[in-house]
Amino acid sequence: MKKIISLSFLFLILSLSIASVYAVTQDELNQAKALIDSNISCNQLTNDQLEIMGEYYMEQMMPGEAHVRAHQMMGLTEGSEAEEQFHINMTKRIYCGENVGGGMMGNNYYQNSQNNNSYQNNSFGFQVFFYVLLVLVVIILVLIILLLVNKLKKHGGKK
Repeated sequence: MKKIISLSFLFLILSLSIASVYAVTQDELNQAKALIDSNISCNQLTNDQLEIMGEYYMEQMMPGEAHVRAHQMMGLTEGSEAEEQFHINMTKRIYCGENVGGGMMGNNYYQNSQNNNSYQNNSFGFQVFFYVLLVLVVIILVLIILLLVNKLKKHGGKK
């Protein structure tokens, strides 16, 4: 039983440390919000600014741990060129109204306040994925609990 508690605690610490690696700083979010609120033209933005704006948009759609899981699900490593390009493309779709790459999931359209273009927010696919993932996690936890109960019954009967 002590081993199970120790393993659970270790898993929790590892999960928190992984989440902290992917965390978006509040300063970056504030910078991105200021850029968005300024309605600056897209051709005046640097790739770094486009990238933090993409982080901001993603954080608004999928805050905290959901943002981290989305990165993991898409195979994006924090600080990688692929992750940066993903966020740049997201900003180009949302803020600039450009049609770069495919949408993430679903078919919800939102209006871009800068140039009246719309973009596609594809959140339906992520929702289905996370529901399926949640069901799988619950099933695994129930199986582990049943296994532990059976193990305890066996050890209790031998004493």
